[in-house]
Amino acid sequence: MSAFYGGKSVDPHHKDAFVRVRKRDLEKLTTEVMQLREFLPRVLSGDLTEMLHKARRAETKKEHLEQEQNQLRQECSHLQSRLDAAQSECQKEREEKLLMREQLWQSGAELQQQADFCSTMGAAACSLLWSCSSREETVTAWLADGKLPSFLTVAAQTLESFVKSMDDEMKTEEPGSHEHQFVLALAGTITNVAAVTCGRDFLCSSGHALLDTLMKLLQLMKPAVFPKLKVLMLMALYNVSISIKGLKYITDNKDLIPLFWTLLDAEHWEVSLHCLRLLQSVLLEEDVLVLLGSSLLDPDLQDRVSRLTSSGQPNLRAIAQQTLEDLKALQGPVR
Repeated sequence: MSAFYGGKSVDPHHKDAFVRVRKRDLEKLTTEVMQLREFLPRVLSGDLTEMLHKARRAETKKEHLEQEQNQLRQECSHLQSRLDAAQSECQKEREEKLLMREQLWQSGAELQQQADFCSTMGAAACSLLWSCSSREETVTAWLADGKLPSFLTVAAQTLESFVKSMDDEMKTEEPGSHEHQFVLALAGTITNVAAVTCGRDFLCSSGHALLDTLMKLLQLMKPAVFPKLKVLMLMALYNVSISIKGLKYITDNKDLIPLFWTLLDAEHWEVSLHCLRLLQSVLLEEDVLVLLGSSLLDPDLQDRVSRLTSSGQPNLRAIAQQTLEDLKALQGPVR
């Protein structure tokens, strides 16, 4: 089928076909094109141009945002991997911590069992030692073997550690405690050593640290706490005071007079009794009286001793009466 253009027929299947256009139509088309070229910039407003520029900028920004988004996705993926690794490590550490806590609990239980066993064994061994030390030949053998100094050093450290570890609110002793029996046996052994002449002489010359520790600990312990231990310590000091040399060393210690003030008001009558015995030993030595005369003449000290003369314990009442008489007799010579 042929098409007509400008009144002429055109074969559409002919590729190289020419189109005939009227000159007037061509001129009209040319005029319209020129007019469009002239008036097109006027038709397109500045807002439209700005909008096109904004569109280009928006497209550019969109491309940048897409790039940043891709980068953020990569970083997020990297952080997620690190988070997963950290969580896995944390879970591993938590499991290891639980395992270690279980092992620690088991070790603590085993350690407590070992400590209980050692306390039991120590209490039994020291009880045997306490019993053996009551024989003079045993103490003599210890001195000959050279083992006594190291024992006394360990005993002093153990007693000090025990006293300093006591709870401030502790008011009563625990006689069934292996630890308590252990320190009682240590103090009892020291008392027995001081009761023997050779042992007493050794303490007077080489046991100064132990004697200082005993006097310090007697002041540190609260009233009514471990009276049996206090009694054994006071007995040891009294045994040492039998020696002139030992008495002189004890009276040179600044803790002696405060010790009397503390223990004469003790809530346990045996502690007061043995404190009075030590005070009596001090009052029997004239050189000591010259050194401590002013302290021993304190009226408050006599009042404390006087109150003990009304005790319901006959032994305590008797020795308190004797000590009070000694203190009153002291007033004359010192003046």
